[in-house]
Amino acid sequence: MAIEVRIPTILRTYTGGEKAVTADGASLSALIDDLDANHPGIKERLIEGADLRRFVNVYVNDEDVRFIGGLEAELSDGDQVVVLPAVAGGAR
Repeated sequence: MAIEVRIPTILRTYTGGEKAVTADGASLSALIDDLDANHPGIKERLIEGADLRRFVNVYVNDEDVRFIGGLEAELSDGDQVVVLPAVAGGAR
């Protein structure tokens, strides 16, 4: 099962600069484990405790995973997973 994972600039040091990589997994949790097996260290930047880090947004085919099962969100061959760091702040 090949799933494309789009990697934000801040995490590309883990993927050798690649904007997109492929990984396998029937759930988001399994996909992140496979991603970490091939790109060590990336999992700890995405996961904190037993959930996604607060300021990391993950989308499966444009759906926010927090609304479709979180780490247990089901994945299928050909899905696209997008990792986006949350952006906040600004000045008046």
